[in-house]
Amino acid sequence: MKFQMSISDFQSIMLPLLRHIDDGKEHSNREITQALAEHFQMSQEELNRLLPSGRQKVFTNRVAWAKADLKMAGLIQTPRRGISVITQRGLEVLSRKPERIDRNLLKQFPEYTEKISSKKAVPEVDKEEPQATPQENLENAYQSLRQELAGELLEQIKSSSPGFFETLVIDLLVRMGYGGTMQDAGQSMGRAGDEGIDGIIKEDRLGLDVIYVQAKRWENPVSRPEIQKFAGALQGKRARKGVFITTSDFSQGAKDYAASIESNIVLVGGRELAELLIDYGVGVSTTNVYEIKRMDYDYFEEA
Repeated sequence: MKFQMSISDFQSIMLPLLRHIDDGKEHSNREITQALAEHFQMSQEELNRLLPSGRQKVFTNRVAWAKADLKMAGLIQTPRRGISVITQRGLEVLSRKPERIDRNLLKQFPEYTEKISSKKAVPEVDKEEPQATPQENLENAYQSLRQELAGELLEQIKSSSPGFFETLVIDLLVRMGYGGTMQDAGQSMGRAGDEGIDGIIKEDRLGLDVIYVQAKRWENPVSRPEIQKFAGALQGKRARKGVFITTSDFSQGAKDYAASIESNIVLVGGRELAELLIDYGVGVSTTNVYEIKRMDYDYFEEA
C-alpha cells in the first residue's frame, strides 16, 4: 500500500505501528519511523517533506502523534525517552484483528476519553476523512493567516503615495541590517533620482560597501528593459550590487537577464516584499503569541 501524504492521515499509522512492536520488545523512535516508511513504501521526497514551519518532517510528526494517541489509550508505553513497548491492552486490541485503529476506536478506553476531554484538543473524527495532526492544523492556520496578511499589506502599499513607499523601503532595509542608521539611509535614499537609481544605502554600518536601490510602485510586471536600465546605471557607477524592489512582479525575461549578468542584482517582487515586511516587523504588529511545548523526558529520568 502506497502512503500518499496528501490524502492519508496520522491515524492510518496507528495499526501498522502497533503491529510492528507486537513482539513485546523495546523499539526506538528512529527504528519505528524507518519501518513505517518501508511499510508505506514512501519515497525520499515524501520523507523529506516538511511542515509549513520548515522545522520538522511531516511523516516524523505524524508518527509522533500516532504514538501519543496510542499511549494515551494505554496500548503502548514509553519506559524511557525515545523507546516504545506494546502493552497487554495493545496485544488484546491486535488480537481482535481490527481493520483500522483510530481515535473512534480508542474512545472505548476511559483513560483516553478522560484525557482528550480535559485537553479539548481532539475533534470528532469521520473515519473516512483524512485528518492532519493538531500541529499541522496549527501551522497551516498560521500560514493561511500570514498569506492573508501579506495580501492586505500589498494592497495597502499600492494605495499609498510614492513618498511613503520610499519610506517603507528605507524602514525595511534598515531593519534588515542595511543602510547604517535610519538617518543615514533616509539621507541617501532619493538622492540619485536619475539614471535608473532611486537611492544608495550602506551594506553595513561601517559603510564598507554600498548597494544601489530601485523602487517601483507598479501594477504591471517589471520587464527586461527596466532591469537592463538599472544594470547600466550600476555599471556607470562602477557598482557591483543592486536591489530592485517592486509592488508587482518581474517578467521571466527580467529574471533571466538579472541572473545572466555579472552585476549582482536582487529582484524583490510584491509578494516577497510583503513577506519581508512581516518577517522584520515593518508595518505590522503582534496580536497573539502561542508557544508549543513538548514533554522534556530528560527531566523525568531518575538517576
